[in-house]
Amino acid sequence: MPCYRCGARQTDPARGASPWKRGVRAESQVLVCPDCQRVHDWTADLDRCEACDSATLVCRLGEIECRDCGHVRPVRRDQETAGVAPGLAEEVEAALSRVLGRLAPRP
Repeated sequence: MPCYRCGARQTDPARGASPWKRGVRAESQVLVCPDCQRVHDWTADLDRCEACDSATLVCRLGEIECRDCGHVRPVRRDQETAGVAPGLAEEVEAALSRVLGRLAPRP
């Protein structure tokens, strides 16, 4: 998953905690790279907890949970946020091609 602000890709992490941060934006899990964390107020665009206003949310299995207070709510999907991320099929195809080395790229 790329950084939602700049599109940078996360590389294989070294042991220990990742410098990348997670958050929820428009009801979807996003990552923020270390560069964007330094340059921008990276929490300004993130969704907030309804109970405590924290931006430390995680999205999993159809729920959004606040890591600060533990509040859990269902993901709210509307027509704009529902569906597959643009370019996801191409991204998966490219990853499979790199790993398996046998898929030809599409024209």
